[in-house]
Amino acid sequence: MGEILWKCSPKAAGLRAQAAEEFPLEVVPRCTVSSADYSQCNPQFVLSNGEASDNIPQISCGVAMVTVLRPLSTSELLDRTFHLYRNNFLLFVGITALPQLVPLALHVSTAMMILQRLLGGVGVMVIFTALASYVALEISHAATIIAVSNLHLDRAAGIGSSYALAKASMLRVIGISIAVAIATGIGFLFLIVPGIYLALAWSLSIPVTVIEGGGLNTSTSRSKSLSKGSRGRIFVVAVLMVALTWVVSAIIQFGFLASTSVMGLHDPVTRQALTVVLQTAGGFISTSLVGPLLTIALTLIYYDQRVRKEGFDLQLMMATLGSSPEAVAAAAP
Repeated sequence: MGEILWKCSPKAAGLRAQAAEEFPLEVVPRCTVSSADYSQCNPQFVLSNGEASDNIPQISCGVAMVTVLRPLSTSELLDRTFHLYRNNFLLFVGITALPQLVPLALHVSTAMMILQRLLGGVGVMVIFTALASYVALEISHAATIIAVSNLHLDRAAGIGSSYALAKASMLRVIGISIAVAIATGIGFLFLIVPGIYLALAWSLSIPVTVIEGGGLNTSTSRSKSLSKGSRGRIFVVAVLMVALTWVVSAIIQFGFLASTSVMGLHDPVTRQALTVVLQTAGGFISTSLVGPLLTIALTLIYYDQRVRKEGFDLQLMMATLGSSPEAVAAAAP
């Protein structure tokens, strides 16, 4: 199979040595290879003809199917992100859109208040709606992480099951996201560089708390450890995903707001109420369509860092081939 072509931690190196002793050497993923290269493996370990992605081949041992994870380059991470998003479009849109229905209803209520000249409570409603939008977005992030995790590890994923599994971590996700946002915001306020550093170091905090559990200190420390050495590519992936999200959102919002000028409304109150409704509709559609992309990418980076630093690919393979339910559960949270 060749020599190891990526840097790995002592823990990962030890697991690879242990796996090489327990299984045929050719089965142990030792280098970054394409799916085709696995055809040279031991005859009893052959590629499946299932629907594993191009980046994530599988091997079989009797009745056991093993997803073969491996370190991914930046381009492969982006490809895997769009592969999951494209092949599970309705799943991710549904997960993101479902909690957004609450702030959508609140925005429509605000527009009705404006239309009825009940301007006294509009300010309070706007603040309450903004908080509801933030909470809804973080809740959808938690469920999206569960869905990506299941899909990446070749498990079934659904909207209801993703929310059911993410339910226990939702309060932690909201709390950690607020704390991280405040800390990075302070960093950006005084000096830009500390803010960027904190954002990158803690970029995997939400996947960590959803998949592994743990509070603020545990999740941020774990994220800092996992992201070390790869923050440059995390920055590149995040910038690309945020830029794509902004562009798509701007196009959709512009299309909705442009319609107000075409209607030629003369009453300023009616025009303001209609603007709120159209902005809400544009925001709902754009968030549902492109909102999951960054979360998908960060979840994949989380698993990729575990493969690089902890030999997670071998933990998963050895646990599955060993046919121990407890070991499989421990290896694949």
